[in-house]
Amino acid sequence: MSDPITLPGLILTIPTPPADKWEREFRAFQRLLPDLLSTHRGKYVAVHDERVVDSGDDKVALALSVYGRFGYVPIYVGLVSESPIERVRIPHYRLSTP
Repeated sequence: MSDPITLPGLILTIPTPPADKWEREFRAFQRLLPDLLSTHRGKYVAVHDERVVDSGDDKVALALSVYGRFGYVPIYVGLVSESPIERVRIPHYRLSTP
């Protein structure tokens, strides 16, 4: 009789659902980004309900306009660019308690 062949177990990865609405909007922006590069390159877009609802050159003015239309709900406003915006770490001090 021949020896049995043992195959490695199947590893399943289940994507975690977004924790909140803002994260859903951020993921939608990332998903839509390849198409947005051809239509909105260099502009800011506002994502609400997982779709682009407005665009413009000024991030703050765009956010205020979208909040005016939809109320103060979580949205994502991002720059349509091939390279991601560089993250900046802002150091801060900590208070120690005696």
